[in-house]
Formats: sequence, structure tokens, C-alpha cells
Amino acid sequence: MRIVIIKGSPHKKGSSNMLAEQFIKGAQEAGHTIVELDVAHMDIHPCLGCEHCGMDGPCVQKDDINEIRDSLLSADMAVFVTPVYYFGMSAQLKMVIDRFYSYTMKLSAKKLKAVLIAAAWDSNEDVMPYLLEHYKKLCRYMNFTDCGQVLGTGCGTPSMTKCSSHMEEAYRLGKSLTQN
Repeated sequence: MRIVIIKGSPHKKGSSNMLAEQFIKGAQEAGHTIVELDVAHMDIHPCLGCEHCGMDGPCVQKDDINEIRDSLLSADMAVFVTPVYYFGMSAQLKMVIDRFYSYTMKLSAKKLKAVLIAAAWDSNEDVMPYLLEHYKKLCRYMNFTDCGQVLGTGCGTPSMTKCSSHMEEAYRLGKSLTQN
């Protein structure tokens, strides 16, 4: 299976990316092909809402969205990786998702599998529900099949994350993916 990892953290060695690396390790051991997109460090602009694309055409903006689009349209699975900022995903990841608009028809027709990997500082019960509901709604709207989540609470720093059970959880999720 071809898996596209969409990293939305501005911290290249941050907690959410650490969890993603464990997921990748497991997925590669299971025989999957991985494509990593560090979208937080790519040239991506917000959707202008200009309607030029009509949800199924080229975007008028000239940035790195074509690389992301092409990767997703050739993928079997998308993995959304984000730190939790104010109970939601990072702006960097949200901007990429907003730009799905220009190829919504093609992307939703793919019926991709999807995974969410998120890292939050604290462990309060109200930290993840809003992000999780957004992700689930995105999956329903885009015809993605949710294949699991790693909701890394208590992962505020890399050292906290390294010592957490979420590292093994991410690895096991990647390793558990089947080829079909």
C-alpha cells in the first residue's frame, strides 16, 4: 500500500513527528511504501475561495499544492500528523486540507484509507474530542475510511513523548496495516 504521511508540525523533531516516525517504522516493516510530505515547511498558501477550480480543476495559486495533490491522488492511504493547537489541528495542516477544495471530486472518488496522529501537551479529557470530530467529519465528507488514530495526550515535549505509551501505539498501528 502507498501511504502518504502529511506532517503538519512546524517542529521537525517535535512530538507529533516522533509519533509519525514510529508509525512509519511499523508500516515499512509491514511492507508498505511511504511518502513523507512535511507540509509545514512547504510553500502552501490558504485557499482564496475564488471558485476558479470548481472543486475539480486547477488552482490559480502557484505553490507546492500540486506535489501534495499528485501524491494523494496516487496514494492508498493518507496519514494526517499534527500537534494539537487550541483543541484543533495546526494551521499548516488545516491549510492543506482547505486546499483539497480544488480536487475534492478526484480525491473523494479515491476512497482513501486515513489515519490521524496527534500530539497534545496535556492529558485532559477535553483535549482531543474536537480534533477527533473534525477528522471524523473530514473522513465522512471525503469518503475516507478511518483506519485508526494515535491521540498522544501528555506529549508536550519530545522527552515526554519518548517515554509515553503512544510511541508503541503508533508503531503497532503502522505495523498492523494490511496490504488491501
